[in-house]
Amino acid sequence: MCENFLVAMSTAAQANLKTRKILFASLLALISIVFLYAALQRDKPWVVPEEVKKLKNPISPSESTLKAANGIYKDECAQCHGEHGRGDGPEAMMHDPPPSDITDTKHMNTVTDGEIFYQISEGRKPMPSFKKRLTEAQRWGLVLLVRSFSDPSALPIHEKKPDGVRNTTTPASSKK
Repeated sequence: MCENFLVAMSTAAQANLKTRKILFASLLALISIVFLYAALQRDKPWVVPEEVKKLKNPISPSESTLKAANGIYKDECAQCHGEHGRGDGPEAMMHDPPPSDITDTKHMNTVTDGEIFYQISEGRKPMPSFKKRLTEAQRWGLVLLVRSFSDPSALPIHEKKPDGVRNTTTPASSKK
């Protein structure tokens, strides 16, 4: 009787071991597939619809627009793209693919305003979508700001009068 129990126990243990081996192999296969998929997605270019690529920014660059966009950028984008857009924010190292360097003039000259607007609006892992978080005008303002990182000459002319300019003429009646 004891011998039958041991045989039954041995058969059950073998079945249990076989099941564990199958589960372990399945888990390894699943992990491999996930890593392979991630590696293939990493260098995949943005797919932007042609009609969106042709969109022109409806917002004119101004100091007030860039100031508002800069506030949004610091709150929403700088932690990954960096304070100056170099892709070196404090959270940049945690992302794969890493955030792009939007100061790269060569690259930025190859993308249209519509493409930048699309990327901000739609996002792509790990970058979130801002379509529902920001208004259309705010997203177009960010396009202007992003452009200014790679082309500082694109900044608008200051709307204020320079400091130190005074009226040097005094009325004759005040000198008496």
